[in-house]
Amino acid sequence: MAHSTIVGGSSAKRLIACPGSRQLIDKVPPRPAGRHAEEGTMLHDVMHRVLSGEPFPEDLTDEQEDKIRFALAALDEIDPNKEMEFVTETRVHFGGFLAGVFGSADLAGRIRNRAIMLDWKFGDGVQVEAEENEQGMFYTAAGMRTPELRWAFENVTEIEIIIVQPPFIRRWVTTPGRIKAFERTLVNAVELSFRPDAPINHGSHCRFCPAKPICPALTGEVDRALAAKVKALDTQQLADALAMADKLEGWIKDVRALAQDLLDKGAPVPGYKLVPKRPTRQWVNELKALEALEGLVPSEELIEMRSPAQVEKVLKKHKVTMPEGLIVAVSSGNTLAPESDPRPAVLTIGNDIRRAFSKLEVK
Repeated sequence: MAHSTIVGGSSAKRLIACPGSRQLIDKVPPRPAGRHAEEGTMLHDVMHRVLSGEPFPEDLTDEQEDKIRFALAALDEIDPNKEMEFVTETRVHFGGFLAGVFGSADLAGRIRNRAIMLDWKFGDGVQVEAEENEQGMFYTAAGMRTPELRWAFENVTEIEIIIVQPPFIRRWVTTPGRIKAFERTLVNAVELSFRPDAPINHGSHCRFCPAKPICPALTGEVDRALAAKVKALDTQQLADALAMADKLEGWIKDVRALAQDLLDKGAPVPGYKLVPKRPTRQWVNELKALEALEGLVPSEELIEMRSPAQVEKVLKKHKVTMPEGLIVAVSSGNTLAPESDPRPAVLTIGNDIRRAFSKLEVK
């Protein structure tokens, strides 16, 4: 489901802490979703379908199935008497109060006089706390403004924000007044984000910000880091420098990723190019290679086909040369390199074409 480009659940904390980040993000190309993000989206869809009455899917891995079953069991713990009325994957928005701002709530419900806003987290990375969780408060504030969810929030005295992140369930009970206070903070941040002088601040909210490579707050830290003489630092300065290093390592990673993404799409990055990674040797066809090697060495030594290098050691022991045409050197991908690198630049054909070719089966 689409999300607002102004602010959403996952970006609310960042925008409140750094209103200037919105304009910076608009200047960088969108990054494709990673494998973990795609898996998370798929598991959210599975939860929605199962809770809508569809049969449990049979094509999940054991780990994925464990996460889904834990999430389903979490609902039994949250609602042991099966009292909760709820909906899943619901579009929530602020209407004209905050035009253009919306998102998708994983589960919104109500048990007697308590509204429930629940968020599934299927990633294995950062642990997410429920207390004062900006994402949960964003969806709750938007839900309170969404006419289709009036039944969940009308006249409630308590609101519970729940994070289900296997193997943990984290819960926080708050009040409608706290959510309204958060809403005012969010509105102020959105208004600030459209000003030319919108403030830019760095902190823990920078971790997943796509604008890190061009952020002046972080590039300023880079300049200070480069100017610092490590041997002259006292212990407190060293501790501060270590904290700075943690931020800069993430910044450096994102700078390289952005440059590689631009080059991969055919955009120039002055002084840099993409070159193929060191190729690894592979069998052209493992079955045909095994047939070609039979008879050259004792068959029991080739019962389990190994890498070309391992087989070459077996052949060398028997003073046999590897037959031609069985091995090919294949690069595992491209990597960023300066123009001075002697390796030739790769010909980029664009992500869409590459994805199309990757789906073709080579006979």
